[in-house]
Amino acid sequence: MSAHTITNPDDLTGAERAAVVMLALGEENGKLLWESFEEDELREITLAITKLGSVTSDVVENLLYDFVKNLSSTGSIVGSVESARRFLKNILPEDKVANILEDIKGPAGKTMWDKLANVNERTLAGYLRNEHPQTVAVILSRIKADHAAKVIAAFPDIMAEEVMNRMLALGPVQKEVLDQIEKTLRTEFMASLSRGSEKDTFEAMAEIFNNFDRQTERRFMETLETKNPSAAEKIKALMFVFEDLMRLDNTDIQVLLRHLDKSVLATALKGADDKMKGLFFSNMSERASMIMRDDIDIMGPVRLREVDAAQQKIVETAKRIAEEGEIYLSKPNDDEVIY
Repeated sequence: MSAHTITNPDDLTGAERAAVVMLALGEENGKLLWESFEEDELREITLAITKLGSVTSDVVENLLYDFVKNLSSTGSIVGSVESARRFLKNILPEDKVANILEDIKGPAGKTMWDKLANVNERTLAGYLRNEHPQTVAVILSRIKADHAAKVIAAFPDIMAEEVMNRMLALGPVQKEVLDQIEKTLRTEFMASLSRGSEKDTFEAMAEIFNNFDRQTERRFMETLETKNPSAAEKIKALMFVFEDLMRLDNTDIQVLLRHLDKSVLATALKGADDKMKGLFFSNMSERASMIMRDDIDIMGPVRLREVDAAQQKIVETAKRIAEEGEIYLSKPNDDEVIY
């Protein structure tokens, strides 16, 4: 196609439509998709890119909308833990399927309690915050004391005290209760550790939206809200944005602060509301808080795109250290119990 402005998506071939989507996603966000193409497909799309010319924003938005809509109904074959589970369930009993997948995807260990010993304490503490203190007491009484100590130290003070009191009063635990706890840990917690291998199409798209700059994210989200509001709602529920840091507890905010560049934080907070500023200031020393306030005051006007970029850097840092198990990020739709 000659280099001219394309105003109608119907004028594009399949390869050209794919080229537009890949260009819109960008190099980093589209990396996994590029890697999934066959060599002949790569050649075809690359050729389409070189001949594409200019494409209007309306065409780009239409094609991205179609891309999101079709993701949930694709017939392509994707290898994942879930597809392996479905395959094994046809040939093995459910308990054997669970045990096989557990060994493949979960932390090392022969028993559930061995496996828990290999889970980072902050990751385990983040999960246990949603459980009843009595259940938490039983679980922590079954793992090694040094690991249990680290998990308890990661709890909010009130919850830590409640759990320790219940552990002190804990009597013999019925086998049926232990079996049920082990089953729950296996089906809920251990499965959640492999979320990255089992992402559904909406989770994949939420990650793409998380990696857009804020202006691009708002633009595409508005389009999606108009054309497919249910998909937009699901994606928003799975996204993690700067404002979601309000759900972190004080300990996690303090850990996050140790990983942040102070100038980036100052720029991010320049465009934040008072509640968000208060969250960070309250977790700094009085002197550090005063210095940060002064830095923000003398900064002068800051462009919205600079604030958005700084806030996105902080979100990326939070997600990275959460993956490393240093902090716990709950999703916007988590029904987290606060003790």
